[in-house]
Amino acid sequence: MSKPIFPDDWPTPHNADTPQPSRPTTSEMIELAWCDDTSFDSIEAQTGMSEKEVIALMRREMKPKSFKMWRKRVTGRAAKHMAKMRT
Repeated sequence: MSKPIFPDDWPTPHNADTPQPSRPTTSEMIELAWCDDTSFDSIEAQTGMSEKEVIALMRREMKPKSFKMWRKRVTGRAAKHMAKMRT
């Protein structure tokens, strides 16, 4: 019976490939953007990403048809814009 040979850095530390908790993953950002109850202002407060950056992320990460459907849904929606909710 031979002894298994493992590299010196095995097992890898648990935090080696995990994202930092302060910066959400791309899928978490998409989830925040899709959520009706989360405004762009709230997303910016939580992540530091502006509305334009969120839109660019959605455009880059989603299929074109899904992006168009999302944009149609959030354009003019009061829940996505705090200024519109106050009036």
